Amino acid sequence: MLSLLLTAMMALQTMAMLEVNVPEQPVVVLHGSDAVLNCSFSPASAFNLSDLSIFWQLTDTKRSVHGYWGGRDQLVDQAERFANRTSLWPVQLGLGNASLLLSSVVVADEGSYTCFVRVQDYGSAALLLLVAAPYSKPVVTLESETNLRPGDELALTCVAYGGYPEAGVIWQDGGGRNLTDNITTSLVANEEGLFMMTSVLTVVLEPNSTYSCGLINPLLGEEGYAFVTITGQNMAFPPVALWVTIGLAVCLLVLLIALAAVCSRKIKESCEEARREAEEAKELEEEESKTAMTLLNS
Repeated sequence: MLSLLLTAMMALQTMAMLEVNVPEQPVVVLHGSDAVLNCSFSPASAFNLSDLSIFWQLTDTKRSVHGYWGGRDQLVDQAERFANRTSLWPVQLGLGNASLLLSSVVVADEGSYTCFVRVQDYGSAALLLLVAAPYSKPVVTLESETNLRPGDELALTCVAYGGYPEAGVIWQDGGGRNLTDNITTSLVANEEGLFMMTSVLTVVLEPNSTYSCGLINPLLGEEGYAFVTITGQNMAFPPVALWVTIGLAVCLLVLLIALAAVCSRKIKESCEEARREAEEAKELEEEESKTAMTLLNS
């Protein structure tokens, strides 16, 4: 039925044209929100609503989105996925407002929609509906490698969820240098068509370095940044530093041994000196005792 009516309306196009207006710029709607697809027409004279026909359809597939004629909605041919999700503004139809309300927009609704209007004359116009969804705040993680050394390659992973459409990813170092040439990015869609984005940056490991991952949604603009700083606390020493450490340890050990030897010699000399002084004191005491005995005998 709808196809026959549209064919008849197309045939009228050669006779007269009705001015139908829709937005030139795409209509951007957040996922899950309601969209208003604006469409207006300017009839040449006053008309009866019973003479008005309005058809909304998908431009590419020609599937019916919403129909109105004979003074009421006609939804027999409506595509199943639009059931209970579309409506017009009946009180404004007489004022030339043929706009469509599409509720709970999902990614699958994205595309071109054509608004057909006939009063005495016929006209149509198409508009583009784009769906946007914000990503979660990105999170940057370090690969869980052990025994990493400065100069090794390291992978940094940036993940964000639940966004649409594909976001641009910008990696930068602490100095603001763009590192995007060294990344690989992948997208996985969930059952709602929303993306999980994973971006991997490969860098040459340097201690105390900062890296940032930023997302830019082409429809919503900048969404957020995440930062990670590599402090180097868990890095293994490179070979040169290892040998320097070993050399210092050996030198310290030699110094300790030398100090112990000096102390041992000093202690030994002190003991011998004390022994000699004791022997000399004993000899002196014996001589004094002999002298005393001689005086007593005389």
